[in-house]
Amino acid sequence: MSHQVYAFEPPERFVAGTVGAPGERTFFLQARGGGRLVSVALEKVQVTLLAEKLEELLLEAQRRFGVDLPDTAAVDTSDNEPLDTPLDEEFRVGTLGLAFDVDTATVVIEAIAVGDDEVEEVEEEDDDELVIADRDRLRVRLTPQATRAFIDRAKRVVASGRPPCPLCGQPLDARGHLCPRHNGYRR
Repeated sequence: MSHQVYAFEPPERFVAGTVGAPGERTFFLQARGGGRLVSVALEKVQVTLLAEKLEELLLEAQRRFGVDLPDTAAVDTSDNEPLDTPLDEEFRVGTLGLAFDVDTATVVIEAIAVGDDEVEEVEEEDDDELVIADRDRLRVRLTPQATRAFIDRAKRVVASGRPPCPLCGQPLDARGHLCPRHNGYRR
């Protein structure tokens, strides 16, 4: 079965965004470039972890390879625009991969579609390697500055949802909240 690789190296725009009301939102990664628009759906926790791990990756690249990182205050964070339309989900993300390409000083983000056979074992020159079976994937290559802008927007998108309960940290629902810190009583 063939798979599709949507590569944007670099994209004109790469953002995390949502559709829907807080508590019922669907999260997307969206890349635009070269007359193409690709949107992939993922979970809120994946967006949160992606932003956190990208920050760690940038700091590690700076520490290990001496990569010049832009100052957080100098990054253009003015992209508050909604997701581009038409919003057609290409696939749902199951696995996210991150890498730093030292030769080009860019961050590579790869979002891989959910699959039944998540991992298969392959033998290659006496080394056992785990490889993800062929599935659709979105691959984006970003500069450190564009990565910082993505991180900032992703954090704002996640934070714009329901406020957390001050006791347990779970999201507060407009209809009430069963807080485990109150032994299940509604707040």
